[in-house]
Amino acid sequence: MSSVKKILIVEDDNLTINILEFILRKEGYSLTIAKDGAEAIEKIPSLQPDLVITDVMLPFKSGLEVTNFVKENYKNIPVIILSALGEEENTVTNGFKLGADDFIAKPFNPKELILRVKRLIIIEAER
Repeated sequence: MSSVKKILIVEDDNLTINILEFILRKEGYSLTIAKDGAEAIEKIPSLQPDLVITDVMLPFKSGLEVTNFVKENYKNIPVIILSALGEEENTVTNGFKLGADDFIAKPFNPKELILRVKRLIIIEAER
């Protein structure tokens, strides 16, 4: 894994973006931010990220729509869905039905986030 891995973060909350950036940049990942689902869908074809982390509740297109787009067009890109506590049950079920690879509830534990990100990137690299 010599090349820097690219992660697309799809999140509209600045505090969450700042936390994710701090945690993931420290681990050496290259990050691109999309503040809404439509922007994410627009960026994915040229960016070809190694992983997508998406919130569910987003302007223009939801995180579930982003997940669906990724899994229909780029099956090899893992997707982690972030969701606030309380939105979980249907969100998780629907996200997994669309092909999401993992789910993390907000607020999240930074160490758990890193472990889940690394696991998905390693799994994909081995395919």
